[in-house]
Order: sequence, then C-alpha cells, then structure tokens
Amino acid sequence: MASNRLIFAGLGLAILVTAIAAVYAKHESRKLFGELQVELSERDELYVEWGQLQIEHSTWSAHARVERLAREQMGLIDPSPESTRLFASE
Repeated sequence: MASNRLIFAGLGLAILVTAIAAVYAKHESRKLFGELQVELSERDELYVEWGQLQIEHSTWSAHARVERLAREQMGLIDPSPESTRLFASE
C-alpha cells in the first residue's frame, strides 16, 4: 500500500513538473514570436530605406546631372574640334 502511494505521488509530481514545463515553453514561444515580429518589422523598414537610398544614389550619380554640375560649377566645356588631337596607336 505504501508503494502505491509512493508511485502515485511520483506520478503526480511528474505530471505537475510536465505541466509547468509546458506552460513555460508556451510562454517562451510567445515571447520569442513577439520578438520575431519586431525584427521582421524592422527588416521591412530597412528594405524600404535601402530602396530609397538606391533611388537617391542613382539620382546623384546620373550622367546628365554630373555633366550639368561640371559645366555650371567648374566651367567645363566640350573641346572644340581644333583643340582635339588624335593619336594613332602602334
């Protein structure tokens, strides 16, 4: 009879420990899922910013813009045909 009580007590303790472990695992799972959602949101924001930076980069490095700035700010001009020399390579 005492061994049956010991077995039931051990099984009851095992069930209690398992239940607490299941609750803890579920809690951790929900906490990590929340963190994942925050990280995914940040990733999406960074993708949008990256796209905007790529557009800005292409705007700043456009050939027409660079040529216009060279003419306006540095006074560069196209060379005249008289000032152009061609050299033959051997």
